[in-house]
Amino acid sequence: MALRPEEITSVLKQEIKDFQVGVKMESTGIILSVGDGIARIYGLDDCIAGELLDFPGGELGIALNLEESNVGAVLCGEGKGIKEGDTVKRTGKVASIPVGKGLLGRVVDALGRPIDGKGPIVSSETRPIEFKAPGVLVRESVKEPLQTGIKAIDGMIPIGRGQRELIIGDRQTGKTAVAIDTIINQKGKDVYCIYVATGQKASSVLSVIKKLEEFGAMEYTTVVCASADAPATLQYLSPYTGAAIGEYYLYNGMHALVIYDDLTKQAAAYRELSLLLRRPPGREAFPGDVFYLHSRLLERAAKMRANLGGGSLTALPIIETQAGDVSGYIPTNVISITDGQIYLESDLFFQGVRPAINVGLSVSRVGGNAQTKAMKKVAGKLRLDLAQYRELAAFTQFGSDMDKATLDQLNRGSRLVEVLKQGQYTPFSITQQVSILYIATKGLIDDVPVDKIQDFEKGFHPFLAEKYPDVVNDLEKQKELTDSVAQRIERAANEFKALFLKK
Repeated sequence: MALRPEEITSVLKQEIKDFQVGVKMESTGIILSVGDGIARIYGLDDCIAGELLDFPGGELGIALNLEESNVGAVLCGEGKGIKEGDTVKRTGKVASIPVGKGLLGRVVDALGRPIDGKGPIVSSETRPIEFKAPGVLVRESVKEPLQTGIKAIDGMIPIGRGQRELIIGDRQTGKTAVAIDTIINQKGKDVYCIYVATGQKASSVLSVIKKLEEFGAMEYTTVVCASADAPATLQYLSPYTGAAIGEYYLYNGMHALVIYDDLTKQAAAYRELSLLLRRPPGREAFPGDVFYLHSRLLERAAKMRANLGGGSLTALPIIETQAGDVSGYIPTNVISITDGQIYLESDLFFQGVRPAINVGLSVSRVGGNAQTKAMKKVAGKLRLDLAQYRELAAFTQFGSDMDKATLDQLNRGSRLVEVLKQGQYTPFSITQQVSILYIATKGLIDDVPVDKIQDFEKGFHPFLAEKYPDVVNDLEKQKELTDSVAQRIERAANEFKALFLKK
């Protein structure tokens, strides 16, 4: 049988057409040096900033420094077994984490990997850890209240959905307590919570998780944990991970609250990485871009316009000060980025005023926009009365001769201070807050002994709910303190006071 050349040609052409290269092209580099969680890699010419890199033994790293001759990468683990001369591969993707409602009730690390022993996370969606903040045109002004359940905050330093409110103070002054109470108070309010523990002791994080479980708050909460013994890379990334989890709710028309506890530790971890990467140190050895570290994180909190779903992401960053110094580098940076601060003072804490909120230094730049009409009406004079009381108390502490007006003001102020004291894990409903603040500012409890105010309040709320349920219903539905409601609250207060003082 004779072979025709044209047949051979057509077969060869077909074979060439169908031929597929079996060799997969990969961009690889060689480790020049490794130590202290930092690797310098030669050969990754097309690497992008923030890209995940694949190290030997399944270890991951992130490219942070793109230099002319090498790439500076930070390791996400301990880096055991990684040595000079090893091959590193590009993954071609920036660090991303799984997001969605599958993370509710779970504890994850800074790369979204579960660390609670409850199996893999069920999620069909991922988001990059670093993401551009929403622009001005897609945002809306903050106007919906995000109630903390803490009388002093909801009354004088209100927080709105989409706001960034800083919690600042020395260590052991109750900063985390305020944040945890706020999470507990979101039960049944359609707000999903993310608690980011950065640089905390593992035992402290565990006790927080146990408290959240005890109050049924883990059902709507995700915990991101990069404890004190975690690599600096994970401590640096963890707040961004929390923001990415919260953004899922923000961009899907839901409401989320994220707590960064605390950003001082994140800044310290970033300083450690920067100095090891040989970036030039500046003030307090922090690199010049440490402001950008926190601004690009906190700007991701927003209230979206109604036509874009109307979702919100509220941020409560925590900053630890040294001996009450709010003029430090990191505190001043974060104060300038946020929409106000809740300042917790050691002196007040040790005097037994808890939460130890300094009314003079605390502020909310959103103010009354984030309050219901009832609360706005009641709390209007509260801040001024307290500030005047503190000044007067300091001025008259050594004086013995005082006129009746001064004595009355001191008596009223001391009772207001007692009313604003609140135990941990006891959030108050907006109705309870409005009713007790109303009778306190109206002077209806000026004749109740100061040491009995707390007992009076404990008994008054059940009395009001039982004998005047219409007051509670009207306040919850209308969210307004009408003259009719105010009169009924006064009547209830006088009735209960008569019973209380008889005891």
